[in-house]
Amino acid sequence: MDNSLATAAFAGPGIVEVAPRDGLQNEARTLSPTQRVDLIDRAVAAGARRVEAVAFVHPLRVPQMAGAEEVMSLLKRPPGVRYSGLVLNARGMERACASGVHEINYVVVAGDSFSRRNQGVGTREALAAWEGIASRAHGEGIGRSLTIAAAFGCPFEGETSEAAVAELARIGAETGAEEIVLADTIGVGAPDAVTRLLTAVREQAPEAVLRCHFHNTRNTGYANAVAAAAAGAAWLDSSLGGIGGCPFAPAATGNIATEDLVYLLRRMGLEPGIDLESAAAAGTWLGSVLGIEVPALLGRAGPFPGPAGSSTRGDE
Repeated sequence: MDNSLATAAFAGPGIVEVAPRDGLQNEARTLSPTQRVDLIDRAVAAGARRVEAVAFVHPLRVPQMAGAEEVMSLLKRPPGVRYSGLVLNARGMERACASGVHEINYVVVAGDSFSRRNQGVGTREALAAWEGIASRAHGEGIGRSLTIAAAFGCPFEGETSEAAVAELARIGAETGAEEIVLADTIGVGAPDAVTRLLTAVREQAPEAVLRCHFHNTRNTGYANAVAAAAAGAAWLDSSLGGIGGCPFAPAATGNIATEDLVYLLRRMGLEPGIDLESAAAAGTWLGSVLGIEVPALLGRAGPFPGPAGSSTRGDE
């Protein structure tokens, strides 16, 4: 991963599109590899330049993510677009290398109980395995993101210690993470906690690019995204349509929606580089493919104040 990610050509945080992986992994309907490629193509056409495309996990554990290699083989490779894959162990790393991903996203869960359900090992074991995976990725020229899941709270152990998360970030950065992702996996964070945690992590891992991943489970996801942008997060994760969740965390509902986040950032005078109307149309299309009404609101409400191409800021 080029460290230019920290200063991407946006007037505000960039957006990492996660619908093809974190979005689809918890949906009742499993999409085919060709349908998932169609989703990724629509995200790229809307302006996404970083897309979490696949997960290299066992298909019996997460059947929605089966066929990662086929998805990667079918993807177009336009200049400037980077595809990432979720990796949880050495076997996943082997698959990622063979599939031609630009980046890996490795997960360490902040709580042991959730870590064992999610990955079959405790937090410290997962962190120890990360060093070898990061080294392999570095040797292959693959970007290295380390996600700290349940960074704001755990469904099994309750509150998550900010100091413990900052320490995981420090160790992760020292052992090869170019980017630290703070994930509110179950949607329990609040803006003040976002500000504190980003500050604490920046102190412990000053060279790492910082990124945040929010769920809107308790309707705080967008407020948390605003706090993260204000605190200097370089990237925010979001999902077309607002779909998503973790299959191993009770009641972990959808990600913040890409189209709604783009609208919010633009009303604040920030430009994340995503076309609002195209993103909203892609979210609506995704809902039709999944057979659901997606949580995102822009596809229903439309932009303000007017037709496509007009300003979305009230002071213009």
